[in-house]
Amino acid sequence: MTLFDEVPERAAPIGPLVRVRATVAYDGTGLSGFAAQPGQRTVAGTLQAALERVLQHPVELTVAGRTDAGVHGWGQVVSFDAAPDRFDPARLKAAVNGLCGPAIVVREVASAPPEFSARFSATSRLYRYTIVNRPDPDPFLARTAWHVPTPLHLPLLELACDPLLGEHDFSSFCRRPKGEPGASLVRRVVDARWEADPAAGPGVLRFWIEATAFCHQMVRSIVGTLVDVGLQKRTAADVGAALRARNRAAAGLVAPPHGLCLWEVRFEPED
Repeated sequence: MTLFDEVPERAAPIGPLVRVRATVAYDGTGLSGFAAQPGQRTVAGTLQAALERVLQHPVELTVAGRTDAGVHGWGQVVSFDAAPDRFDPARLKAAVNGLCGPAIVVREVASAPPEFSARFSATSRLYRYTIVNRPDPDPFLARTAWHVPTPLHLPLLELACDPLLGEHDFSSFCRRPKGEPGASLVRRVVDARWEADPAAGPGVLRFWIEATAFCHQMVRSIVGTLVDVGLQKRTAADVGAALRARNRAAAGLVAPPHGLCLWEVRFEPED
């Protein structure tokens, strides 16, 4: 059984269904983002096709956070409904991974309360951005890290995180949704920090940011601006000024997508 085998059209399941929660990891290289797009290879399109093949009925995915083309995921969460007589967590996980792996892998799968939604039940999302900061690139990190050869000043990077914490209008760091000129870009950042990761290799820097929600290109725009601070082209005060400006031109360039990874989605603990 492969994803390329022709599959007859199947009817939607009838009767009570099982709400399923799955944690998904994927290498975004060569994928056109998470959301399904006609004629494009995406995470959702590939995963949905595999689930429908294994469950033998149509599946509608709800996702915690849609990632752009080239962005990776380690702790992405999806939810969907499955017919009870076809839902075997271990079998489903193994079969989907056989069809989609290693580029897309289901790490965990389990039943969830009927009201659970990967999108609306999430309380926050945690992203990680990786930079290789040394003169020579790393061939083993090239797919998942941005190579910045000029030395970055880590204490300045750390200082520049302070203005981001709390609730702000992130218009300067976001691409406004098409057709929604009045959409709010106010978001609440609960954590933002940099750290060196010598275990991953010399010069490897990680930027972690957690918020209740993110707008389009927010993390990458923030990283691009903070790198300017690390290069001493901007100051930490400039980051705060960019926030207050509410103007995309006030922030730095958008960092490349391949350094970004949706690391974890947090939910309220179940009773």
